[in-house]
Amino acid sequence: MNRVIALCVLLLAAVLGYLHIDSRPAWAPFASPEPIAMVAPLEESVDEAQILHSSKSGKALAFTKPTPNNLQADWLPDTNAPSVHAASLIALKDGAVRAFWFAGSREGAPDVVINTSVFDPQAARWSAATEVMSRVSAEKGLSRYIAKLGNPVPARMADGRLQLFFVTVSIGGWAGSSISSVISDDEGLTWSKPQRLITSPLINLSTLVKSPAVQFSDGRLGLPAYHEWIGRFGELLRIQDSQIIDKRRMSSGRGAIQPVVFVDNEQEARAFFRQTRSGSQIKQIPVSLTKDAGQTWNIGNDLEIPNPNAAIAALTLSNGVRLMVLNNIEVGRSRLVMVMQKPGSSDWRVIHVLEDDEALANDRRREYSYPYLITVQGDDAHLAYTWDRKRIRHIYFPASWFSQEMNRVKDEQP
Repeated sequence: MNRVIALCVLLLAAVLGYLHIDSRPAWAPFASPEPIAMVAPLEESVDEAQILHSSKSGKALAFTKPTPNNLQADWLPDTNAPSVHAASLIALKDGAVRAFWFAGSREGAPDVVINTSVFDPQAARWSAATEVMSRVSAEKGLSRYIAKLGNPVPARMADGRLQLFFVTVSIGGWAGSSISSVISDDEGLTWSKPQRLITSPLINLSTLVKSPAVQFSDGRLGLPAYHEWIGRFGELLRIQDSQIIDKRRMSSGRGAIQPVVFVDNEQEARAFFRQTRSGSQIKQIPVSLTKDAGQTWNIGNDLEIPNPNAAIAALTLSNGVRLMVLNNIEVGRSRLVMVMQKPGSSDWRVIHVLEDDEALANDRRREYSYPYLITVQGDDAHLAYTWDRKRIRHIYFPASWFSQEMNRVKDEQP
């Protein structure tokens, strides 16, 4: 009986939601992705304000020894929290990179806070971590009870400001989530009062975010979101400032969440998902396709790469090369790799093994998960991912490294 009542309520919410968005502006085409332009080189720095204003004093976290193949690797600042997770990145206007992640005693604990830090590429240093949001500050700003926080995702608004989306829960588990956001006029030094996104006029629950937004040609954002209550599926939220003006389902059923989107052109895109299928179903990457700029999505054939119910990161470089970072195993998250697809090809090839504990005994394997990819100059990449829930790993892939890998792949072809 309870399930029948819940289904009736959801149907009513869907009808009201449709009526709510039916008069919204027509959908615009996807925008062509462009890298953030660098304004000026950065000087050595210590904290966020000094990084953003090119000061030279103080200490910061520096890069460790470069990893093989000329990659540079380090850790996001350690705040002494027992557990960290869900890092995300965004390029700043001056060429720096701002990171966000949540930290606390464990995922979903009341003491979890969202932290941020800025990476200066010239000095190769991270600033000290600062707090963007806590359960208490979210509760005060939203004027509602907040039990826990999660999954920060930054985006660049049409007017140049930064917007940070994050998940809040007032009751229950992650299935009871909603999305809130804050806006910054100064590249993340200060933030506005949080606002809750209204995804439904009746039941504004079970909506989470994990992946980067896409841009529409009219300046609005397309934010990939997902649900975990009753169904597990993806949605594309069309957002103007802090208001959802439309939303479209990207998948169905209970098997596909946390969509990442590759835009092919103004009208076409494809979404890859973290699979959440039952034990008897195939553990590959679900796919959905759109040919009308995200207004409708059709389920396609799986991408035949294993997925162990784990998040995926996706990025397109300026030369058309596509990258993903993922756990290419069916069970666990003890192996993390980067795969590449060349322009005009349908094949994905492993080009770098980032972490691999598969040869170890089960009790010695670590978790490597929740990767996040961005580019600053269009031909490079910054990667952040969870390292055993204890640290956040950051790796920089310069353009020269990708050129080397492209040549290697070309030489290996028959």
